Amino acid sequence: MINLFFRRIMSQNIVCKILNNAETAEKRLAELKTKLEEIRKIKVEEKIRELTQENGILAAKVEKTKLELIRLETLNGKKQIPIPNRASSTVKLDTLPVQPESEPAPKKEKKEKDASKKAKPAAPPAADSPVTVSKLDFRIGKIIEINKHPDADSLYVEQIDCGEEKPRTVVSGLVNHVPINEMKDRIVMVLCNLKPVKMRGVTSEAMVMCASSPGKVEVLIPPSGAVPGDLVSCEGYPREPEAQLNPKKKIFETCAPDLKTNADKVACYKETPLVVPGKGPVIAATLKDVHVK
Repeated sequence: MINLFFRRIMSQNIVCKILNNAETAEKRLAELKTKLEEIRKIKVEEKIRELTQENGILAAKVEKTKLELIRLETLNGKKQIPIPNRASSTVKLDTLPVQPESEPAPKKEKKEKDASKKAKPAAPPAADSPVTVSKLDFRIGKIIEINKHPDADSLYVEQIDCGEEKPRTVVSGLVNHVPINEMKDRIVMVLCNLKPVKMRGVTSEAMVMCASSPGKVEVLIPPSGAVPGDLVSCEGYPREPEAQLNPKKKIFETCAPDLKTNADKVACYKETPLVVPGKGPVIAATLKDVHVK
Protein backbone atom coordinates (compact mmCIF):
# COMPACT_ATOMS: atom_id res chain seq x y z
CA MET A 1 0.00 0.00 0.00
CA ILE A 2 2.80 2.38 0.95
CA ASN A 3 4.58 1.75 -2.35
CA LEU A 4 1.38 2.42 -4.24
CA PHE A 5 0.89 5.69 -2.33
CA PHE A 6 4.38 6.89 -3.16
CA ARG A 7 3.98 5.91 -6.78
CA ARG A 8 0.83 8.03 -7.02
CA ILE A 9 2.60 11.03 -5.45
CA MET A 10 5.52 10.65 -7.86
CA SER A 11 3.18 10.39 -10.80
CA GLN A 12 1.41 13.60 -9.76
CA ASN A 13 4.75 15.39 -9.40
CA ILE A 14 5.83 14.27 -12.86
CA VAL A 15 2.53 15.45 -14.36
CA CYS A 16 2.87 18.87 -12.61
CA LYS A 17 6.42 19.22 -13.88
CA ILE A 18 5.36 18.36 -17.42
CA LEU A 19 2.55 20.92 -17.27
CA ASN A 20 4.90 23.56 -15.89
CA ASN A 21 7.46 22.82 -18.61
CA ALA A 22 4.75 23.03 -21.27
CA GLU A 23 3.55 26.38 -19.90
CA THR A 24 7.12 27.73 -19.80
CA ALA A 25 7.71 26.54 -23.37
CA GLU A 26 4.54 28.29 -24.58
CA LYS A 27 5.63 31.54 -22.92
CA ARG A 28 9.07 31.33 -24.50
CA LEU A 29 7.54 30.52 -27.87
CA ALA A 30 5.27 33.58 -27.59
CA GLU A 31 8.27 35.75 -26.68
CA LEU A 32 10.23 34.41 -29.63
CA LYS A 33 7.32 35.11 -31.98
CA THR A 34 7.11 38.71 -30.67
CA LYS A 35 10.85 39.25 -31.11
CA LEU A 36 10.74 37.71 -34.59
CA GLU A 37 7.92 40.08 -35.58
CA GLU A 38 9.90 43.06 -34.25
CA ILE A 39 13.01 41.98 -36.15
CA ARG A 40 10.98 41.47 -39.34
CA LYS A 41 9.46 44.97 -38.96
CA ILE A 42 12.89 46.56 -38.44
CA LYS A 43 14.33 44.75 -41.48
CA VAL A 44 11.39 45.83 -43.67
CA GLU A 45 11.83 49.47 -42.58
CA GLU A 46 15.57 49.28 -43.27
CA LYS A 47 14.92 47.84 -46.73
CA ILE A 48 12.39 50.58 -47.49
CA ARG A 49 14.92 53.23 -46.47
CA GLU A 50 17.61 51.60 -48.63
CA LEU A 51 15.31 51.41 -51.66
CA THR A 52 14.16 55.01 -51.16
CA GLN A 53 17.79 56.19 -51.05
CA GLU A 54 18.68 54.10 -54.12
CA ASN A 55 15.70 55.56 -56.00
CA GLY A 56 16.85 59.07 -55.12
CA ILE A 57 20.38 58.31 -56.31
CA LEU A 58 19.12 56.75 -59.57
CA ALA A 59 16.76 59.68 -60.19
CA ALA A 60 19.65 62.10 -59.70
CA LYS A 61 21.86 60.08 -62.08
CA VAL A 62 19.12 60.03 -64.74
CA GLU A 63 18.64 63.79 -64.39
CA LYS A 64 22.39 64.35 -64.53
CA THR A 65 22.74 62.19 -67.66
CA LYS A 66 19.84 63.99 -69.34
CA LEU A 67 21.34 67.38 -68.59
CA GLU A 68 24.75 66.30 -69.86
CA LEU A 69 23.12 65.09 -73.09
CA ILE A 70 21.31 68.42 -73.49
CA ARG A 71 24.56 70.28 -72.79
CA LEU A 72 26.49 68.29 -75.42
CA GLU A 73 23.73 68.67 -78.00
CA THR A 74 23.57 72.41 -77.32
CA LEU A 75 27.34 72.71 -77.78
CA ASN A 76 26.98 70.84 -81.10
CA GLY A 77 24.37 73.32 -82.31
CA LYS A 78 21.24 71.24 -81.76
CA LYS A 79 18.49 73.50 -80.52
CA GLN A 80 16.35 72.24 -77.62
CA ILE A 81 12.58 72.80 -77.92
CA PRO A 82 10.38 72.76 -74.77
CA ILE A 83 7.43 70.33 -74.90
CA PRO A 84 4.12 72.15 -74.09
CA ASN A 85 2.96 71.67 -70.47
CA ARG A 86 6.22 69.90 -69.61
CA ALA A 87 8.74 72.61 -68.93
CA SER A 88 11.49 70.19 -67.97
CA SER A 89 11.44 68.20 -71.21
CA THR A 90 13.02 69.06 -74.53
CA VAL A 91 13.03 67.63 -78.00
CA LYS A 92 15.74 67.62 -80.64
CA LEU A 93 14.88 69.21 -83.93
CA ASP A 94 16.25 66.25 -85.86
CA THR A 95 13.98 63.82 -83.94
CA LEU A 96 10.71 65.54 -84.89
CA PRO A 97 8.56 63.44 -87.25
CA VAL A 98 8.74 64.37 -90.92
CA GLN A 99 5.39 64.83 -92.59
CA PRO A 100 5.06 62.88 -95.85
CA GLU A 101 4.86 64.98 -98.97
CA SER A 102 1.35 65.30 -100.31
CA GLU A 103 0.54 64.69 -103.95
CA PRO A 104 0.67 67.83 -106.10
CA ALA A 105 -2.65 69.64 -106.27
CA PRO A 106 -4.27 70.08 -109.67
CA LYS A 107 -3.71 73.36 -111.45
CA LYS A 108 -6.20 76.06 -110.54
CA GLU A 109 -6.81 79.56 -111.64
CA LYS A 110 -3.85 81.79 -112.38
CA LYS A 111 -4.67 84.04 -109.41
CA GLU A 112 -4.34 81.17 -106.94
CA LYS A 113 -1.14 80.00 -108.64
CA ASP A 114 0.45 83.46 -108.31
CA ALA A 115 -0.59 83.70 -104.69
CA SER A 116 1.03 80.36 -103.89
CA LYS A 117 4.33 81.64 -105.29
CA LYS A 118 4.49 84.50 -102.80
CA ALA A 119 6.89 83.91 -99.97
CA LYS A 120 5.25 83.23 -96.64
CA PRO A 121 6.25 85.58 -93.81
CA ALA A 122 8.81 84.13 -91.42
CA ALA A 123 7.50 82.97 -88.05
CA PRO A 124 8.43 85.30 -85.19
CA PRO A 125 11.33 84.04 -83.06
CA ALA A 126 10.37 82.20 -79.86
CA ALA A 127 10.58 84.31 -76.73
CA ASP A 128 13.29 83.46 -74.23
CA SER A 129 12.09 81.55 -71.20
CA PRO A 130 11.98 83.58 -67.97
CA VAL A 131 15.16 83.88 -65.93
CA THR A 132 14.79 81.72 -62.79
CA VAL A 133 16.90 79.38 -60.68
CA SER A 134 16.21 76.66 -63.26
CA LYS A 135 18.97 78.26 -65.40
CA LEU A 136 21.59 77.74 -62.66
CA ASP A 137 23.53 74.47 -62.54
CA PHE A 138 23.85 73.80 -58.80
CA ARG A 139 25.60 70.52 -57.97
CA ILE A 140 27.21 68.82 -55.00
CA GLY A 141 31.02 68.73 -54.91
CA LYS A 142 33.80 67.64 -52.57
CA ILE A 143 36.93 69.69 -51.91
CA ILE A 144 39.79 67.22 -52.48
CA GLU A 145 42.62 69.75 -52.35
CA ILE A 146 42.92 73.31 -51.06
CA ASN A 147 45.73 75.86 -50.83
CA LYS A 148 46.06 79.58 -50.37
CA HIS A 149 46.31 81.58 -53.59
CA PRO A 150 49.99 82.28 -54.31
CA ASP A 151 49.28 85.93 -55.19
CA ALA A 152 46.28 86.84 -53.00
CA ASP A 153 46.13 86.54 -49.21
CA SER A 154 42.31 86.47 -49.05
CA LEU A 155 41.76 83.70 -51.65
CA TYR A 156 41.75 79.90 -51.54
CA VAL A 157 42.46 77.76 -54.61
CA GLU A 158 40.48 74.51 -54.41
CA GLN A 159 40.24 71.36 -56.48
CA ILE A 160 36.61 70.22 -56.27
CA ASP A 161 35.25 66.84 -57.41
CA CYS A 162 31.84 67.51 -58.98
CA GLY A 163 31.31 63.96 -60.25
CA GLU A 164 32.96 64.71 -63.60
CA GLU A 165 35.99 63.23 -65.36
CA LYS A 166 38.34 65.65 -63.62
CA PRO A 167 38.02 68.05 -60.69
CA ARG A 168 37.31 71.75 -61.20
CA THR A 169 39.66 74.52 -60.10
CA VAL A 170 37.74 76.99 -57.95
CA VAL A 171 38.98 80.26 -56.43
CA SER A 172 37.07 81.36 -53.30
CA GLY A 173 37.44 84.49 -51.19
CA LEU A 174 36.95 82.64 -47.91
CA VAL A 175 40.35 82.91 -46.20
CA ASN A 176 39.08 85.54 -43.76
CA HIS A 177 35.85 83.63 -43.02
CA VAL A 178 36.54 79.88 -42.90
CA PRO A 179 39.77 78.24 -41.62
CA ILE A 180 41.54 76.07 -44.18
CA ASN A 181 41.28 72.95 -41.98
CA GLU A 182 37.46 73.31 -42.06
CA MET A 183 37.51 73.42 -45.86
CA LYS A 184 39.55 70.25 -46.41
CA ASP A 185 37.51 67.25 -47.68
CA ARG A 186 34.32 69.27 -47.23
CA ILE A 187 31.09 68.51 -49.12
CA VAL A 188 29.77 71.73 -50.67
CA MET A 189 27.16 73.10 -53.09
CA VAL A 190 28.76 74.51 -56.24
CA LEU A 191 27.46 76.67 -59.08
CA CYS A 192 28.95 74.91 -62.10
CA ASN A 193 27.86 76.83 -65.20
CA LEU A 194 29.53 80.17 -64.58
CA LYS A 195 31.85 81.30 -67.35
CA PRO A 196 35.45 80.48 -66.28
CA VAL A 197 37.27 83.62 -65.19
CA LYS A 198 40.84 84.37 -64.11
CA MET A 199 41.27 85.57 -60.53
CA ARG A 200 44.75 86.91 -59.90
CA GLY A 201 46.18 84.61 -62.56
CA VAL A 202 44.25 81.41 -61.63
CA THR A 203 41.23 80.39 -63.71
CA SER A 204 38.17 79.66 -61.56
CA GLU A 205 35.65 77.22 -63.07
CA ALA A 206 32.82 77.35 -60.51
CA MET A 207 31.68 79.00 -57.28
CA VAL A 208 31.27 77.58 -53.76
CA MET A 209 27.88 78.72 -52.44
CA CYS A 210 27.68 80.32 -48.99
CA ALA A 211 25.20 81.99 -46.65
CA SER A 212 26.43 85.55 -46.19
CA SER A 213 25.69 88.37 -43.76
CA PRO A 214 27.66 91.62 -43.27
CA GLY A 215 29.54 90.12 -40.34
CA LYS A 216 29.72 86.40 -41.13
CA VAL A 217 30.01 83.95 -44.04
CA GLU A 218 29.16 80.21 -43.80
CA VAL A 219 29.72 77.54 -46.45
CA LEU A 220 26.36 75.86 -47.11
CA ILE A 221 25.89 72.29 -45.85
CA PRO A 222 24.42 69.67 -48.25
CA PRO A 223 22.17 66.93 -46.79
CA SER A 224 23.58 63.75 -45.26
CA GLY A 225 24.35 61.18 -47.94
CA ALA A 226 24.94 63.75 -50.70
CA VAL A 227 27.85 62.79 -52.98
CA PRO A 228 29.85 64.59 -55.70
CA GLY A 229 27.77 64.98 -58.85
CA ASP A 230 24.37 65.05 -57.11
CA LEU A 231 22.13 67.68 -58.68
CA VAL A 232 20.40 70.36 -56.63
CA SER A 233 16.84 71.23 -57.64
CA CYS A 234 14.02 73.58 -56.60
CA GLU A 235 10.38 72.45 -56.71
CA GLY A 236 8.36 74.40 -59.26
CA TYR A 237 11.47 75.38 -61.22
CA PRO A 238 12.47 72.34 -63.36
CA ARG A 239 16.22 72.23 -64.07
CA GLU A 240 17.07 73.70 -67.48
CA PRO A 241 20.58 75.04 -66.83
CA GLU A 242 22.45 76.90 -69.53
CA ALA A 243 25.58 75.05 -70.65
CA GLN A 244 27.46 78.22 -69.69
CA LEU A 245 25.97 81.44 -68.35
CA ASN A 246 26.42 84.44 -70.61
CA PRO A 247 27.75 87.27 -68.40
CA LYS A 248 25.94 89.83 -70.57
CA LYS A 249 22.55 88.30 -69.71
CA LYS A 250 23.28 88.59 -65.94
CA ILE A 251 21.30 85.44 -65.17
CA PHE A 252 22.89 84.79 -61.78
CA GLU A 253 22.65 88.47 -60.85
CA THR A 254 18.91 88.35 -61.66
CA CYS A 255 18.34 85.30 -59.45
CA ALA A 256 20.65 86.36 -56.61
CA PRO A 257 18.21 88.65 -54.71
CA ASP A 258 15.81 85.68 -54.34
CA LEU A 259 18.49 83.23 -53.13
CA LYS A 260 18.29 83.34 -49.32
CA THR A 261 18.17 81.20 -46.21
CA ASN A 262 14.81 81.11 -44.43
CA ALA A 263 13.98 81.17 -40.72
CA ASP A 264 14.91 77.47 -40.53
CA LYS A 265 18.36 78.13 -42.10
CA VAL A 266 17.32 76.30 -45.32
CA ALA A 267 18.74 77.69 -48.57
CA CYS A 268 15.82 78.75 -50.78
CA TYR A 269 14.88 80.42 -54.04
CA LYS A 270 11.77 82.58 -53.53
CA GLU A 271 11.09 80.71 -50.25
CA THR A 272 11.24 77.30 -52.01
CA PRO A 273 14.01 75.04 -50.61
CA LEU A 274 17.02 73.97 -52.66
CA VAL A 275 17.20 70.18 -52.25
CA VAL A 276 19.10 67.11 -53.35
CA PRO A 277 16.24 64.82 -54.48
CA GLY A 278 15.71 61.92 -52.11
CA LYS A 279 18.28 63.23 -49.61
CA GLY A 280 17.10 66.56 -48.25
CA PRO A 281 17.63 70.33 -48.30
CA VAL A 282 20.82 72.38 -48.35
CA ILE A 283 21.18 74.41 -45.13
CA ALA A 284 23.37 76.95 -43.34
CA ALA A 285 24.98 76.23 -39.98
CA THR A 286 23.55 79.23 -38.11
CA LEU A 287 22.63 82.07 -40.48
CA LYS A 288 18.90 82.79 -40.99
CA ASP A 289 17.26 85.13 -43.48
CA VAL A 290 20.51 86.07 -45.25
CA HIS A 291 21.57 86.04 -48.89
CA VAL A 292 23.06 82.96 -50.56
CA LYS A 293 25.99 83.80 -52.83
